[in-house]
Amino acid sequence: MCAIELVDLALQPNNRDYKVLVADRDGTLVGYVCYGPTPMTEGTYDLYWIASDPQVRGQGVGASLVSGMEADLRRLAARIIRVETSATEAYGPTRGFYASMKYTEEARIRDFYKVGDDLIILTKRV
Repeated sequence: MCAIELVDLALQPNNRDYKVLVADRDGTLVGYVCYGPTPMTEGTYDLYWIASDPQVRGQGVGASLVSGMEADLRRLAARIIRVETSATEAYGPTRGFYASMKYTEEARIRDFYKVGDDLIILTKRV
C-alpha cells in the first residue's frame, strides 16, 4: 500500500485503522504523518509515513508532526510506536531524524529489501 492509499483510507468515515495529521503554513500543506494501531497488539502503533515539503525541511515540521502524533497516542494509552526504515545510506538522514526524536533500533533483518539493504525496526515507548 502506498502513502496516498493510506491517506485515502484515513479520510474515510468511521476509519479506525489510520490517522493523519497535517502541517500547513499559511494555508499550504507542508507535511503529514500517517499512523495507526498495529494489528493483533494492545497499545502498539505503527508510524506508516511521514513526509514534508523539501522547502521546509530542517524547520521543525517533521518534529512537530511526530510530537503531535505522540501526544495523540498518549491520549489513546499507547505503549509503543514502531517505525520501519531501510539501512541504506540514502535513509541515513531519516534514521538521524528518528534518533533525534528518541526512537531506537529494536531489530534488524539483514538483506530484507535486497542484498545489502536491511530492514531496521525502530521503536519508542510513550
